Amino acid sequence: MNFEGLDPGLAEYAPAMHSALDPVLDAHLNPSLLQNVELDPEGVALEALPVQESVHIMEGVYSELHSVVAEVGVPVSVSHFDLHEEMLWVGSHGGHATSFFGPTLERYSSFQVNGSDDIRQIQSLENGILFLTKNNLKYMARGGLIIFDYLLDESEDIFKVEHEFDAFSGSLSDFDVHGNLLAACGFSSRLTGLACDRFLKVYDLRMMRAITPLQVHVDPAFLRFIPTYTSRLAIISQSGQCQFCEPTGLANPADIFHVNPVGPLLMTFDVSASKQALAFGDSEGCVHLWTDSPEPSFNPYSRETEFALPCLVDSLPPLDWSQDLLPLSLIPVPLTTDTLLSDWPAANSAPAPRRAPPVDAEILRTMKKVGFIGYAPNPRTRLRNQIPYRLKELDSEFDSFSQVTESPIGREEEPHLHMVSKKYRKVTIKYSKLGLEDFDFKHYNKTLFAGLEPHIPNAYCNCMIQVLYFLEPVRCLIQNHLCQKEFCLACELGFLFHMLDLSRGDPCQGSNFLRAFRTIPEASALGLILADSDEASGKGNLARLIQRWNRFILTQLHQDMQELEVPQAYRGAGSSSFCSSGDSVIGQLFSCEMENCSLCRCGSETVRASSTLLFTLSYPEGSNCDKTGKNYDFAQVLKRSICLEQNTQAWCDNCEKYQPTIQTRNIRHLPDILVINCEVNSSKEADFWRMQAEVAFKMAVKKHGGEISKNKEFSLADRKELGSPEGVLLCPSIEELKNVWLPFSIRMKMTKNKGLDVCNWTEVQWGPARAEEEHGVYVYDLMATVVHILDSRTGGSLVAHIKVGETYHQRKEGVTHQQWYLFNDFLIEPIDKYEAVQFDMNWKVPAILYYIKRNLNSRYNLNIKNPIEASVLLAEASLARKQRKTHTTFIPLMLNEMPQVGDLVGLDAEFVTLNEEEAELRSDGTKSTIKPSQMSVARITCVRGQGPNEGIPFIDDYISTQEQVVDYLTQYSGIKPGDLDAKISSKHLTTLKSTYLKLRFLIDIGVKFVGHGLQKDFRVINLMVRIGDKVSLSYLRPNLKIQGETHDSIEDARTALQLYRKYLELSKNGTEPESFHKVLKGLYEKGRKMDWKVPEPESQTSPKNAAVFSSVLAL
Repeated sequence: MNFEGLDPGLAEYAPAMHSALDPVLDAHLNPSLLQNVELDPEGVALEALPVQESVHIMEGVYSELHSVVAEVGVPVSVSHFDLHEEMLWVGSHGGHATSFFGPTLERYSSFQVNGSDDIRQIQSLENGILFLTKNNLKYMARGGLIIFDYLLDESEDIFKVEHEFDAFSGSLSDFDVHGNLLAACGFSSRLTGLACDRFLKVYDLRMMRAITPLQVHVDPAFLRFIPTYTSRLAIISQSGQCQFCEPTGLANPADIFHVNPVGPLLMTFDVSASKQALAFGDSEGCVHLWTDSPEPSFNPYSRETEFALPCLVDSLPPLDWSQDLLPLSLIPVPLTTDTLLSDWPAANSAPAPRRAPPVDAEILRTMKKVGFIGYAPNPRTRLRNQIPYRLKELDSEFDSFSQVTESPIGREEEPHLHMVSKKYRKVTIKYSKLGLEDFDFKHYNKTLFAGLEPHIPNAYCNCMIQVLYFLEPVRCLIQNHLCQKEFCLACELGFLFHMLDLSRGDPCQGSNFLRAFRTIPEASALGLILADSDEASGKGNLARLIQRWNRFILTQLHQDMQELEVPQAYRGAGSSSFCSSGDSVIGQLFSCEMENCSLCRCGSETVRASSTLLFTLSYPEGSNCDKTGKNYDFAQVLKRSICLEQNTQAWCDNCEKYQPTIQTRNIRHLPDILVINCEVNSSKEADFWRMQAEVAFKMAVKKHGGEISKNKEFSLADRKELGSPEGVLLCPSIEELKNVWLPFSIRMKMTKNKGLDVCNWTEVQWGPARAEEEHGVYVYDLMATVVHILDSRTGGSLVAHIKVGETYHQRKEGVTHQQWYLFNDFLIEPIDKYEAVQFDMNWKVPAILYYIKRNLNSRYNLNIKNPIEASVLLAEASLARKQRKTHTTFIPLMLNEMPQVGDLVGLDAEFVTLNEEEAELRSDGTKSTIKPSQMSVARITCVRGQGPNEGIPFIDDYISTQEQVVDYLTQYSGIKPGDLDAKISSKHLTTLKSTYLKLRFLIDIGVKFVGHGLQKDFRVINLMVRIGDKVSLSYLRPNLKIQGETHDSIEDARTALQLYRKYLELSKNGTEPESFHKVLKGLYEKGRKMDWKVPEPESQTSPKNAAVFSSVLAL
């Protein structure tokens, strides 16, 4: 709106007089205004100005309903009816915004938008309000929180002009559009200056030309269409006169009414979306609401408004008295000075203090005494700082702890932990000030195989990742896979397998794989994604969880492989039709083709072909009630589960109704890898395993000579060495035969009538295995078992027994043999083969079994071809929608610049925090880290280390993230909120997978990375780099401030290269001569003298630390 033609009296309102931060009462204000207005100590009106009670609102006739003071003495600059809620927004000349709720104009919110400029326009959106001032466009929530603030550049043209109308010779005052009509009012030039033009200019937007002007009887300053039955126009003058007229007809003087403003002039006017309310703002800061209905609404369909102070009584949650940890502070108690009913006199009551609960046995067991004070780690059996509140406590609950001695000296382990070997217990990482750097992983893993870190969310699947990795065909297939999907589990699993290949005993982190896993909708629908609280407290049933995860991962890998053509390396020589149409290599390895037959009692039979990737054990009915110890071979139960037969109701096309049918399953083709979910989910199945193990134990002892004797042991000298693939022991000990029901090998034979014979296989019984596959005979060897370790304190854990084959030992240790290992996260230990099949159902419960066909690896070409090509380094489009060429901070590599083996690359990585670390303060004042913060890479910068463009970055990627960031670490990373959001970011935004492939390619071709703290960076990025392939300058980083007030990743990487060049210059012979140590010592001494602070530069025009840095490089 243009204010040049307004009354000169407005000049009295200088900006300094009505500061929006300190509103005061204006001396020019009409004293009658304050008769019905209550002011707070700062002079701001608290209540609306009521209209006289005699005013009666007639239906269809506009009359004044309410008046309210927005800001005393400060002119209203703009008013706007909210399009989503029942609110009226008002902006002032002091840059202050106020909102009023409902037709009663109750004050809802009030906040400062601009400290000096007036608010010129307000527009309501679904999630907030847009405020336009002279120099900026601000988007704020309805409560006053800033969503974004965009600074306007006067030289920048935001909009493109499509058409212009030459309306008035002076200036434009207001205009409005409805349908195809545009109406405008303004000022015309006269001899004495500008004068209000009483002709409204009307234009037809279909033809882009003017139609007949409309003459009105008031001086138009504002106008709005009020389309109800017709396209009416409301024309308002500054003095308060209002006239209604039709844009295509003559104005009627009878349609004029008068608005009585408190101030001398009206400053703003708006119409609600429902056309039931008009709002006027005057020069004294008052807002007047006119309506044509006694109960008006601003919008046809308004949503419910959220208030800052809801009713406490209605929002109180129900309290469950049966909960032991119910905080009594949740009960609202009124403040009173009277005596409470429960305050009994001392004569009628006796003190009965609650007996203190005993100290946790785990605390007493691990407690160390210093003087008379004991220290122990928190066993996490209860929520922190909370004690169960029990209304009825039984003495027997405390008597159970009487056997635990109070002295920590000579105390035995707890009963439920005594039976669990230490290597099977849940392992945790002890964090220190250095994080993981000083944790001794070699104490838990003396092999060269890589463990997996357990502190990442949803890391319960670590054991299954190891099982899939040690399946040689699966490992090669996954590592040959690469696709364009951002979150592909097969790709991420291949990257993780590559890390496990390169590791020499160091643990790896599967955070990238688990990040992609959390984005799969099916994983969330199946309940596979655990919350941090559920994972810490062990609420979920891990045995059921890992079995569902097993089915999910096989199905997901099968689908991912179907989308790509089968690699040529997998077209085996012994299989002409290795992969059928619509199938995948995962399907060839795991899928079992079946015929499902449904036989109705009328004789009608329906046959349907299907396939499955795994089987679930189905136990004999009523077997737990049989106390005689009936023997069931595992092969019998397995055959019953594969060739399942059951009676059920099903639809019969012949009978045309649901009938009892017999459904059977016949096997057409057996898989190469047999996967079995044990489904031991209740005491019924556990008792069955326990009973069959006891029966098998009795039979085995009799077979090896003699009755059962607790003292009978077979000499280890009589055993056969583990040289054969089966590792058969001729004379196992009594202890090794206990709790064993599972066979190491099973034999399957396809019969001519589509039947299946399954039996336990031993070399003693059947002799050496023969190549009988052409006759439909297959021998499957046990390769892995996944077990659930029961622990009532933590919910238990999952471990895996894996039979590691010859190729892995040859690659890692240079020896050729087979061995069983226990994989418990980062704990890896060789075990006896009988330990892999021993299941004490009191604490060790089987969950998943993997059997593989004998000599499976010889059937496939197991070569791995790196699928990552040099094209990943070429230019790519940014994900950011607002990214412009002017924001590009790097120059991509050209084909003639591709790095070679040994080339230097300066690298710097920045990270953001997804989850804050959990720590506790011990009683001695030291801090103990319970769970470290979860970091995510946010920016990767790579700088050329040689050539004519040395020092110029060729990668500067910001990593888009869909997960919630709790801390951007802007002070250290330079990452700001919005930089990682594709909708508003102006950076070169890419996916984590895209940037990961670039770094993997550079590592694979053998470049040498130079940077600071690279070991930790690569660990978080999930990359395994050999020590000789990176140069870490972390010991120099704290002693030299190379950054200004804001962090720059490019400058970090470039400076690391310069420091390394200086190091090479000082150590020309490849060693560290005396000159290098002298320079390094000088740097430390100078740093200590300056307290590690960079002095201010001598001239303000030079960079802040250019002088210091140049002097360092000149040393």
